[in-house]
Amino acid sequence: MNITVKFFARYREALGVDSLKVQGDFATVDDVRALLAQRDGAQVLKEQNLMCARNEELCQLDEPLEEGDEVAFFPTVTGG
Repeated sequence: MNITVKFFARYREALGVDSLKVQGDFATVDDVRALLAQRDGAQVLKEQNLMCARNEELCQLDEPLEEGDEVAFFPTVTGG
């Protein structure tokens, strides 16, 4: 399965890339996160309050994936 992954805000800065393509046998968004979290500099993807989207719609980590999906990861937004 081919998935496009996008990173935003400090996740993009920590990983040093805006996006990448990954291949594998992914059932859920969390499967993609777990794979990427093993990479150098990707410890930010292990955060408990991480936000994610599938095909530009907010979702949970247990969201199922299909071939060609786009997944995005970004930190929660706090305001003041």
